[in-house]
Amino acid sequence: MQQELFKIGEVTLNFKHYSGMDLYSDGEVEDEILGIVRAHGPEEYQAIIEKEKSWPVFYHLSRERGNIVEWIPMKGTERVLEVGSGCGAITGTLAAKAGEVTCVDLSRKRSEINAVRNSRCPNVTIHVGNFRDIEPDLQTNFDYIFLIGVFEYAQGYIGTDQPYENFLKMLFKHLTPGGRIVIAIENRLGLKYFAGCAEDHLGTLFSGIQGYRPDSVAATHSRSGLIRILKSLGIRNYHFYYPYPDYKFMNLLYSDQYLPRASDLLDNVYNYDMDRLILFNEKRAYEGLIRDGLYPIFANSFELVIGPGFSTIFSKYSGDRAEPFRIRTDITIDAAGRRTVEKHPLSEQAVGHIREMRSAYTALSNRFRGGDLEISECQLDTTGRIARFSFAAGIPLSELLDYCLFKDDMDNFHRLFDEYLRRIRYGEEEEVSDFDLIFSNIMVNGPIWTVIDYEWTWGKRIPARDIAFRALYCYRLEDKKRRILDPRSFYQQLELSKEDVDRLIAEEAGFQKYVTGEHQSLVEIWRGIGRRASVPKELEVETETLQERDPLTVQVYSDIGEGFSEDNSYFAQERYDRHHSITLEIDLLPGTRALRVDPSFSPCIVTLKDIRWNGVPVGERAPVITIHPNGRWIGADSVLFSMDDPGIEIGVAVAERENKNHLTITMTTALLPAEVAESVSNGLFAAEPENPFEAPENHGKLLAKLKRPRRGNHEE
Repeated sequence: MQQELFKIGEVTLNFKHYSGMDLYSDGEVEDEILGIVRAHGPEEYQAIIEKEKSWPVFYHLSRERGNIVEWIPMKGTERVLEVGSGCGAITGTLAAKAGEVTCVDLSRKRSEINAVRNSRCPNVTIHVGNFRDIEPDLQTNFDYIFLIGVFEYAQGYIGTDQPYENFLKMLFKHLTPGGRIVIAIENRLGLKYFAGCAEDHLGTLFSGIQGYRPDSVAATHSRSGLIRILKSLGIRNYHFYYPYPDYKFMNLLYSDQYLPRASDLLDNVYNYDMDRLILFNEKRAYEGLIRDGLYPIFANSFELVIGPGFSTIFSKYSGDRAEPFRIRTDITIDAAGRRTVEKHPLSEQAVGHIREMRSAYTALSNRFRGGDLEISECQLDTTGRIARFSFAAGIPLSELLDYCLFKDDMDNFHRLFDEYLRRIRYGEEEEVSDFDLIFSNIMVNGPIWTVIDYEWTWGKRIPARDIAFRALYCYRLEDKKRRILDPRSFYQQLELSKEDVDRLIAEEAGFQKYVTGEHQSLVEIWRGIGRRASVPKELEVETETLQERDPLTVQVYSDIGEGFSEDNSYFAQERYDRHHSITLEIDLLPGTRALRVDPSFSPCIVTLKDIRWNGVPVGERAPVITIHPNGRWIGADSVLFSMDDPGIEIGVAVAERENKNHLTITMTTALLPAEVAESVSNGLFAAEPENPFEAPENHGKLLAKLKRPRRGNHEE
């Protein structure tokens, strides 16, 4: 007979209601995860995620998973029930915030993983088995009940005609008066599912939008659908929050009291668990929906709080940083409607960073006293762990600049920039500077301009022109639509030479590395996992949408006598590997006159490592192709592209056009920021370099270059 109570570290597992069979499992990968958590501590998980490049490993071990509950204010004494605790991605975060955490999960293997990874948490108990069997044994005074990615499975948990209603009825019996039930769930009508993301539980397109089958393993709900369930139970006290891009890897949290501005949301082409299509530009669609007040209906995910709401109405996670700088920014509201901005550390190492913000406020206030820049007041709480700022009303300067830019009102754009420059130059001789005086960190309210974020304040003098350059640089980088702004006239106004621009770009790269540390960003992890975000070739794609694709997508065009067109193109199935190398196998259509290979949708440097015509290396037979990139040759085999639409045109000799031919191209592609590519292109070349493919006598030299053994970062 199985022992009912079992200990792993300081965590208690209760097997009283375990049937002896795991009915829910991801298979062998769970053994892999169990091996990882047995051999490594949580501080090592990030490095393992980067090494493994596996969706299940990333999903179960990523610290971003806990964001969905980390923002919720707790006193440390609360009694918490977590239904469907799985491998413990949420459990550890709850254990750090609450007094007691009781978990329920069907799977023994997952519960064992949970217990091992959280083995230092004496306040965690895990019940293994079906919730219906365990429920009668649970206490009746929980302050919180969490259903994170669980409510959609109510049919399987409860199995009645009204599973969602009966599930909630069952839970309410275990909730203390004034307690809360917290549900995190995908929105059946989330915009990303219209835009080409598969339904999370079924892996098929449009399943939730079109309506679930009765035998679906899970079913999500729209906002109004959830409200109908609540109202049928007589529940009137509930609050919707909106995690972005979704509840699994939330970095922004909005609420009905603080909805996003049209320019707030970032591109959302990254889908970690499955490939996705891009049927339209999701960011642009959101901008229109937000202006029409429809964001709550089309948000990708909900966090529904049944019971009293919270003073927090917005949260932003800056967790993709080195440990000393990982923080959370909240906007809170009191009973009188007054708003306050708070910054919280996400690690012990970040407490010092929080405390330095008060010193930065004092230093900047002294510098700009008598000038025309207000500094949002900062105070530390009594513990010294929370920095509180006054809430500044107004419109972000970046939004005002956008209005001018997209209305082609460059006169007023320049006036705003000149005013910005005048204000930030005040006190320039002082030994204190806010390195992050970018346009989005300044709120404009009539004549009052207020700096709302100054966490990167240095005790040294930085010329105002350097600060202004960075503001322009970040402004263009934050939104691809802003790339229409030509910054060169502003550089001239700031009296920045080419050498100055190169230096400042290098300094920015160094600063970003300083902030983020050695770990990969979420975008880099997505690429490592190998998921695709692609646009169906049947769609007529406009340039702006192309720019939203994964920049390492390869597109191949064929010219069979009618020129290059989208109709005669396709997106290569081959993918770049982790060294950004790819081998394309291209079967030419009969009569092909030329090909065009677009190696990316970003400025880049492409190195052609090997080119073979019908299996024979170029240069070992009479030349049958010519190569003309729309970039600049920077060596015998490398091309610099400074535009977002790089292309390599490959001409086919007349004698070969009616035959069945095959072209193999192996190349590596290194993406570059637009400013870097433009700067290098303008600075390195006074005249166009020679095309090494132009003259047949150069083919042998090229081939020798391509066949030379390579060492270093590109070697397996």
